[in-house]
Amino acid sequence: MTINKPGIPSGTRDFGPVEVAKRNYIIEAIRKVYTLYGYQPIETPAMENLSTLTGKYGLEGDKLLFKILNSGDFLKDADAEILQEKSAQKLLPVIAEKGLRYDLTVPFARYVVMNKHLITFPFKRYQIQSVWRADRPQKGRYREFYQCDADVIGSKSLVLDAELVQIIQDVFSQLNVSVTIRLNNRKILDGISEYIGETEKNLFLTVAIDKLDKIGIEGVEKELSANGFNAAQIEKIISVIAIDGTTAEKISALEKIFTGEKGKEGLKELKELFSYIPPTKNSAIQIQFDLTLARGLSYYTGTIYEVIANDVKMGSILGGGRYDDLTGIFGLPDTSGVGISFGLDRIYDVLNELNLFPASALQGPDVLLIPMEDSAIKIAMQYAMELHANNIAAELYPETANKLGKKFKYAEAKNITYALLVGEKEIKENVVACKNLITGEQENYSIAQFIRLLQNGVADFIDLSE
Repeated sequence: MTINKPGIPSGTRDFGPVEVAKRNYIIEAIRKVYTLYGYQPIETPAMENLSTLTGKYGLEGDKLLFKILNSGDFLKDADAEILQEKSAQKLLPVIAEKGLRYDLTVPFARYVVMNKHLITFPFKRYQIQSVWRADRPQKGRYREFYQCDADVIGSKSLVLDAELVQIIQDVFSQLNVSVTIRLNNRKILDGISEYIGETEKNLFLTVAIDKLDKIGIEGVEKELSANGFNAAQIEKIISVIAIDGTTAEKISALEKIFTGEKGKEGLKELKELFSYIPPTKNSAIQIQFDLTLARGLSYYTGTIYEVIANDVKMGSILGGGRYDDLTGIFGLPDTSGVGISFGLDRIYDVLNELNLFPASALQGPDVLLIPMEDSAIKIAMQYAMELHANNIAAELYPETANKLGKKFKYAEAKNITYALLVGEKEIKENVVACKNLITGEQENYSIAQFIRLLQNGVADFIDLSE
């Protein structure tokens, strides 16, 4: 009998206890900040109807949707002519009605529309769940990954856009990561289309600029040319995105060349946004107006965000933007929203590479109870219950036959600080032998004394015999 070697799909990963502990450290930092700013948690299903997802992410995004085959005989309703033609485009709507969510924003918009009578607007929500994209796996890019989203919907106020910048600063300050927060406005990109006299192709323009980091300026020029932009238009586009200087200098330069309404409106919004953002108190965090920032998702209409780590070569570790009418697609028009999404997996890679995870993020239970004989198991279990009742993380080593050294190694592997040895001698004296596995010190305490020491934050052993 041949046994197949197990594996997982390319672009996905298993996470062991250490990895999960590190990921939880990041999640809790993000969750804490979201909660401080009044955002509330929701969750949505892993799969959505394809009709919900398709057409919301632009031409490139739609190609990356994972489709789910219909249950049972998914070919039974397929027309024989379509099957014979072997056209995936025609066959897909018949055999697949659902797909894995590509992001958390579109499902959120769908949720808002379905629950509009239960929601008080403006509605602030955060959502931390997996998403899936049929992308080519590479460093920092996975097919299954977590997003940590915050969105507020039901207000056009740019105060909320600025608040999200503050949230970004607070999270990365807590994580001790040096980052650059890049800001732009999609209306400014529309202004470039107005400037070159080609407003019908603004989506192609946005997609091309969005690829600048991946394909370089020559690649952008080739892509623009392939999509019908002439040499004069391409030259103008490149000259605009090459404008350098401070935020004020860039805006001033654009004000001189933009004549269309969209571009002017984008510049006005950008100036207002920067007027609301207080000076950063953390020198490791930079905020800049970046003309090359495009964000390829087609539903963005205003402010767009992107964050890159300054000390690690990695793609963006946060993205987001304002969308004026995403809910309108589902029947709730004129409901503007704005949101950001922290990329948990890339942030994890950044912290790992820079060795920024604190030891506390990997701390296991505080205590390992070790019964020395079978007769000590029940009293050790009782001690464990007392520790748990006092909110002290503790576990019981289940084997009495193993050597003591093996038990200590088990505790050290789980970053446990204290081993409590319980044998017949200790039971008679109503104590436990407490060994600090970091310092090697050992003292005897009653379980009540040991609990008080931990609760009082005593790091070193104290001789209580006198």
